[in-house]
Amino acid sequence: MKGRNLSHQYGHFLSDYKHWDQKAHAKEWVLFPHNLGPSLSLDETSLSQGELYTILTNKAAKGGKGSIVAIIAGTRAEKVIEILHQIPQKLRNKVTEITLDMAGNMALIAKKCFTQATQVTDRFHVQKLAMEAVQDMRIKYRWAALDAENQALEQAKLTATQYEPAVLANGDTLKQLLARSRYILYKKPSDWTPSQQERARLLFDRYPDLKTAYELSQSLSHLFANTTDKLYGLARLAKWHERVRQAGFQAFNTVSRSIQNHYETILNYFDHRSTNASAESFNAKIKAFRSQFRGVRNVEFFLYRLTRLYA
Repeated sequence: MKGRNLSHQYGHFLSDYKHWDQKAHAKEWVLFPHNLGPSLSLDETSLSQGELYTILTNKAAKGGKGSIVAIIAGTRAEKVIEILHQIPQKLRNKVTEITLDMAGNMALIAKKCFTQATQVTDRFHVQKLAMEAVQDMRIKYRWAALDAENQALEQAKLTATQYEPAVLANGDTLKQLLARSRYILYKKPSDWTPSQQERARLLFDRYPDLKTAYELSQSLSHLFANTTDKLYGLARLAKWHERVRQAGFQAFNTVSRSIQNHYETILNYFDHRSTNASAESFNAKIKAFRSQFRGVRNVEFFLYRLTRLYA
């Protein structure tokens, strides 16, 4: 039997999809109040064609049955709050901690719906900002190298000479070095292969600012990984901000201001070292499930099958 025919038979005859109590509004929201727990994760993901859904999950379920508390179309705080307020306040007051990213709408949702819960900004989103700042600097250097090569090519044409780009010790040209250094700037030095070590040496010899930026990014990751006390974490973050100020990198100044604007919820991480990793893992499961469907043609049916597994 063809897969499409089997899916049709399952949806219309073998399952109770036609009588699903949430089918009428599933495209807009699904809600499972009985899955609420003391520790939740709040995040967003795309189900189909880039359309975002806000997803609330229970950490205690560890990505298995009972994980899904709510899936709501869109990310507008007012709409999500309206749906979550259908859960009795007595149940919502049992939530003591909720992890989320640095988006203002997520913070507002958590504040309005779970008044007794401590908000914890996910450390990996903070580290990601620093890594993106490093990549932003690398990309600017790469565009400058491309521009310099184009000018050299144009000059060679005008003078009827042959242009030969300089080749570095590892066989890369300068623009290739900058393009191929993308992944090493995400990794710790201890994880570099021998060829990546050589590429990093060549890169940092030519761009010492990029080395400083990379070290700032790595020191922030090290701070979260090796700090267990909240007050000590505050002191180490203050020193990190001072290093950023002295470096004078615009991209890192933006990262520093973002951290300062979320200081309280970022520092809450050091209480129980809670992260949004469970939400990211669940998003990966949704993407894998979506790939098995080869896309999402029917959102309601997709959510029906998803909630049968995880709600």
